[in-house]
Amino acid sequence: MSTLVAQPPSPSARRIEELGRIIMAYSEITEKLQLSHERLEQTVQALHDELGEKNRQLERKNRLAALGEMAAGMAHEIRNPLGAIQLYASLLASDLHHRPESLKLVQKIAGGVRRLENLVTQVLAFTREMTAEFVEKDLAELVDEVIGLAADKTGGRNVQIAVHGPRPFVVVVDPLLLGQAILNLVRNGIEASGGAGPLRVEYGPPGAGVDCRQFYLTVEDEGAGIPPEIIDRIFNPFFTTRPTGTGLGLAVVHRVVEAHDGSVSASNRQPHGAKFEIRI
Repeated sequence: MSTLVAQPPSPSARRIEELGRIIMAYSEITEKLQLSHERLEQTVQALHDELGEKNRQLERKNRLAALGEMAAGMAHEIRNPLGAIQLYASLLASDLHHRPESLKLVQKIAGGVRRLENLVTQVLAFTREMTAEFVEKDLAELVDEVIGLAADKTGGRNVQIAVHGPRPFVVVVDPLLLGQAILNLVRNGIEASGGAGPLRVEYGPPGAGVDCRQFYLTVEDEGAGIPPEIIDRIFNPFFTTRPTGTGLGLAVVHRVVEAHDGSVSASNRQPHGAKFEIRI
């Protein structure tokens, strides 16, 4: 009975087997390189987007600084003649007590001067250096205080404001400055929604897709939204679309957030409405 003896693989078979292993190893390396390339492309794109946003913020900051400096100079120049006009109007009024119609005209002049004086005061306050005094503060409590102040300014209207966020939620901020910024956004949202809302205020800690150190805070309304052609200018001082607006409300928000080394942005919601977001 004969016994079959296994024959060693031929040199060509060994070469084919070795070539197969090389091809498999090459395929694995190629796949890993492809994945690394895709991740690198995503990282580069994210860094490019972040750099673009930082450049836009820097450009806006420089533009606001230049506008603020110019406004401060103009305000000082305007204040002196306003004082003189106010003095002459008061002297004239004292001589016209027996002429009611003429006195009314002088009183209107004096009222206009007072409004201008108030605007100059706001401009000078805006252009002063803003320094934040940081303390621990419950953001939930601060938001409640702001909403109470906003409701007091609505003339008794029942403003619908929904608040979402953890309670308590302690952060380190300047409560007076941040409260003013949130109040300006809430008032802006109330006006955009027709004076009664509804309005949504949401805040919370940093999370996925939220680039901030302590918290984010959003104010969303259901108004007409922000026209695309002005969305890049709404934080500029003195820019307003309202007949009686001073154009300083959102500019103050920007300065307050800047004093906290944070960022503020505006966008439109779907199907309608606007969203303002503070990140600190």
